[in-house]
Amino acid sequence: MSPADDPRRYGRVAVLMGGNSAERAIPLHSGNAVLEALRSAGVDARDLDPAGKDFVRELGEGRFDRVFIALHGRGGEDGVIQGMLDVLGLPYTGSGVLGSALAMDKLRTKQVWEAAGVPTPRFVQLRGEADLATVKAMSGYPVIVKPAHEGSSIGISKADSDAGLHEAWQLARRYDDEVFAEQWVSGAEYTCGILDGEALPLIRLETPNTFYDYQAKYEADTTRYLLPCGLEPAAEQALQSGSLEAFRSVGGSGWGRVDFMLDEQGQPWFIEVNTVPGLTDHSLVPMAARASGLDFTAMACRILDTTLAADAAGGGHAQA
Repeated sequence: MSPADDPRRYGRVAVLMGGNSAERAIPLHSGNAVLEALRSAGVDARDLDPAGKDFVRELGEGRFDRVFIALHGRGGEDGVIQGMLDVLGLPYTGSGVLGSALAMDKLRTKQVWEAAGVPTPRFVQLRGEADLATVKAMSGYPVIVKPAHEGSSIGISKADSDAGLHEAWQLARRYDDEVFAEQWVSGAEYTCGILDGEALPLIRLETPNTFYDYQAKYEADTTRYLLPCGLEPAAEQALQSGSLEAFRSVGGSGWGRVDFMLDEQGQPWFIEVNTVPGLTDHSLVPMAARASGLDFTAMACRILDTTLAADAAGGGHAQA
């Protein structure tokens, strides 16, 4: 069924945007883009911002039938909102509590991947200054240092020396109590959008920046997005399958995005999962969806379609 066939099937939809995370500006853009798309398809969609003091009351009194989550970062992408919606019996887009919480935690995502045999760069948790000495023994420099629970590359930096590692650790600690250092991978960066259990065409990312950081994602006009990605079809299909495995192994469902590197020997190294990626016309999943024949409105409705299976179960979240 196309989005325009019967938008009444969705009932009243709450589009959650904004929120209180360090990424607040981005989910405002994403949410407004989704709101406009759903309304253009005839859907009765209303915007709600969890940062508002009356949010829970407004959600409870709004007579909503389902929720489109367009929140990024803590408090929206980490299982908190998802758990509340489960209690309320409201179907919602994206992963459930477990998948959301695990994917938001980059450190535990990597621990799960190690156990599941998903290739991911070596890493060491930096619990205190004494752990910095273990980084050189792990892989030598360079390394990349990350806060475990932030998105949009916030607080992430590359370290090429002991002094640089200490500085990178201090930066990451501003955003999170849990920090880790990860082996630097030299090679090409790719992303795989996932929609309703299917992998979208891969996108290769090229930036003159040290890595695909916040500035490269949202501010620079020098970032290149290669779609088609330039790989042979068989190689792309294998990496799409690997991305689906990486997504599902952390409990991902509905839709999302998996980021990975291909090193100089062609070995994939999976980096992270985003369970609520950016949703503007310039974001990666919409870009890949267009390449597969879905415009932004059709993609938004396809994501919303993933909530319909929960109706038969009387609400809550239906794993895809």
